Amino acid sequence: MLDHLAIEVTDVDTSAEFYLEVLAPIGIALSTRLEFEGEVIVGLSGPSGRPSFWLNPAQSLETREVHVAFKAQDVATVDAVYKAALKAEIEIIHAPREYPEYHPGYYAVFVRDPDGHNIEAVFHGPPNNPVQEFEQY
Repeated sequence: MLDHLAIEVTDVDTSAEFYLEVLAPIGIALSTRLEFEGEVIVGLSGPSGRPSFWLNPAQSLETREVHVAFKAQDVATVDAVYKAALKAEIEIIHAPREYPEYHPGYYAVFVRDPDGHNIEAVFHGPPNNPVQEFEQY
């Protein structure tokens, strides 16, 4: 459904560093860095190399939380995101676990980015055996 998503952040370089470090286990990479009139815009990508998550400089003070979920390939990847967040001393909103209230096999971790946004790494696996991936939706 979505082709790409852009969020505004207070400091593009700081946010890019956060996403590249904490979401490294899911394969996020820097694919584009643009400078326009003294401002930096960063495009991040997955394995395809096509930028689909953009970080833009904030044009105004925003107080609403954004929630973005990144797809993980398996439970181990979700756990690796959690470990990377711990190592980087990032706020953990919810430690990794299965969330059957969403659907059986929904395994995720939720962390806070530098602008206070709720960032999730999620794996959609079968209930009580999250080693094999399946498409729930």
